[in-house]
Amino acid sequence: MTNLKLDKQTIWLVGGVLALLAVSSLIGWALSLRATGDKGKATVQNLNARIRAWWMMVAVFGLAMATGGIGSVVLFALTSFFALREFITLTPTRAGDHRTLFWVFFVILPLQYYLIAIKWYGLFSILIPVYAFLFIPIRSAVTGDCGNFLERTAKIQWGLMVCVYCVSYVPALLSLNIAGYEGQNGKLMFYFVLIAEISDVLQYVWGKTLGRHKIAPTVSPNKTWEGFVGGIATATLIGAGLWWATPFTPLQSAGMSLIITLMGFGGGLVMSAIKRDRGVKDYGNMIEGHGGVMDRIDSLCFAAPVFFHFTRYYFT
Repeated sequence: MTNLKLDKQTIWLVGGVLALLAVSSLIGWALSLRATGDKGKATVQNLNARIRAWWMMVAVFGLAMATGGIGSVVLFALTSFFALREFITLTPTRAGDHRTLFWVFFVILPLQYYLIAIKWYGLFSILIPVYAFLFIPIRSAVTGDCGNFLERTAKIQWGLMVCVYCVSYVPALLSLNIAGYEGQNGKLMFYFVLIAEISDVLQYVWGKTLGRHKIAPTVSPNKTWEGFVGGIATATLIGAGLWWATPFTPLQSAGMSLIITLMGFGGGLVMSAIKRDRGVKDYGNMIEGHGGVMDRIDSLCFAAPVFFHFTRYYFT
């Protein structure tokens, strides 16, 4: 992969995010001075923890972009590794799964990202849903452990699909050949991650401010219809306003942002359902204020492959 192009538009995108974080930090600091009561102080502490975590995540993402396409591939490969580890931790395994998991973590995962790095679309698009899908049950069956075989195999396959295959489509955006947009795919990746993540934040803000009617209280008690509509509408408008950083027109950018936000919401809801099924609040505690890696990228998992294929089909 080639180095990412640092142009004026990229500087504006990065500068805008840093300015937003700076303002958020000031607001968090001001609220911490005025917070009263244990509940109020706990809410503000959680908010500031989230803001500090965002500073860290933006710094890591920025460093990956600065090192070029390979840096981005490595970043998301590590992200997939930690997310898959969290996912597998929630799904009990048996001795018969250990050798299969070795192949999953140390062969299939790095191979998927290697294919992304060399832009071999024909193979990275089918490696996991076809070849890994068939290999995993065969490798597990060889061990002779038949206890809950179907359930165990399905969990490993599902974790590999969500945490590795779907996430790998984020750096795969760098491999697209878009006419008139050569060397600018880093901005497209930045745009995608920004819209997906800011939609999560805005849904949270709108939900806390106006939320009354819960969407699926037994799955995700904090998700409300008010937060859903307000967050997705606002994020879609922001996406439309950022059309100048993409190969899209303003109307196309609004449509693509709507796709990102809707799929991101679906991803968050599904991954929350898995947590409720396993009886946990978060997938892990690696990121202060955000839980685990999987808690932070759940929206990316569902949105990335859909956004990639829409872009590839209509703009390449």
